[in-house]
Amino acid sequence: MFNWKQKAKTIARCLASIKGKTLALTTMLLVASSLDAAADLRVCNKTSSTVGLAIGYELKGEWISEGWWNLDPEKCETVLKGLLVKTRYLIHAIDYDKGGQWNGDSFMCTQDLEFKIKGTQECVARGFERTGFFEIDTAGKQDYTVQLTDQE
Repeated sequence: MFNWKQKAKTIARCLASIKGKTLALTTMLLVASSLDAAADLRVCNKTSSTVGLAIGYELKGEWISEGWWNLDPEKCETVLKGLLVKTRYLIHAIDYDKGGQWNGDSFMCTQDLEFKIKGTQECVARGFERTGFFEIDTAGKQDYTVQLTDQE
């Protein structure tokens, strides 16, 4: 016959002996999760203008463009939260006050209103604009900040 009372006492003794280890592991997991929360892709507007921002990133083998964030002068915005698992991200920004853009030779789809668009092919045929983005390389860092400065 199985003795549940004896089994419960044995389990209680085992748990008591590893209680300190469990507490330490729980503490380590909490610290690790708080570190993960601090890892982000941020963009800082170091200009005197309001800036419109769009980003491009790869997710599960597919490129996605997303926008618009409105960045106030001298402010930063977190545009991707969590650990950066890729090293290549794309950015396009527009200076709303003075005109001009931060762009490049990597083309993605955008539109005037808020958007999240999958794919980079046939933007115009799909009803979007084909827009040049510049590339940033995070060099494997899991937390990265881009600074947009006045163009000269």
